[in-house]
Amino acid sequence: MQEFLDKVKIELNYRNYSPQTVDSYLGCLKDFFAYLGENYDKYDEFKVKEYLVKKKEAGRAGQTINVYINAIKFFYENIAKIPFKINLHYSRKPKRLPIVLSREEINKIIKSIKNNKHRLMIALAYGAGLRVSEVVRLKLADFNFSQSSIHIKQSKGAKDRITVVPEKLKNDLLNICAGKSPSDYVFESEHGGRLAERTIQIIFERARNNAKIERPATFHSLRHSFATHLLENGVDVRYVQELLGHQNIRTTQIYTHLTNLAMKNIKSPL
Repeated sequence: MQEFLDKVKIELNYRNYSPQTVDSYLGCLKDFFAYLGENYDKYDEFKVKEYLVKKKEAGRAGQTINVYINAIKFFYENIAKIPFKINLHYSRKPKRLPIVLSREEINKIIKSIKNNKHRLMIALAYGAGLRVSEVVRLKLADFNFSQSSIHIKQSKGAKDRITVVPEKLKNDLLNICAGKSPSDYVFESEHGGRLAERTIQIIFERARNNAKIERPATFHSLRHSFATHLLENGVDVRYVQELLGHQNIRTTQIYTHLTNLAMKNIKSPL
């Protein structure tokens, strides 16, 4: 088993998959191999489907099932090198609208944070539409303050993009970057080096609770709110797509379901 897992890891890294994807695929395959018991490199469609059904019965979400499918397909097509393409259908994902915080709710969350660095991280995540992984990896060299831009490097899908520096945060960002070299992290941990993603997520959760926001918003809701509020301000969806780094505009267009101002003005006849 370990020999195959090592080969998968090497191939994924060679193809520049993200560390999160590498870990996810290896975890899925380790579990799948344990289920098979032997003959890991022999593709048995019935066994694979039986395994996926058990995952569904165990309560795994459709999105999680898709990760298992992708990992299994990657192994058999690229490592075991079976002489045909695997025809496994993806599990249907439930169509849920993302949780978007109002401007008032976001202001409450930011104001509830006493620590200056923590408050700046949350404010920047919202003001620039950043993922938690992007916040922890920010370095001084990524900022161009004269052009009010941030160069997000090798994010999801191994893509670069440019997003905006909120004018209200410029002075605070310049202060926190004072004395740093271009290769230094902007938001370092107390012991130096990069912050853990979970640390920032906990900061957000505490701030949300302190602000008495009852909806189950997560750190990623800040990015959803960034996109929604830009569209409400009249920014073209194609520009929002570029700022978010979405490859397909249909991914961005989900936010248009949350920004129909005419719909918001409709009153119930009751």
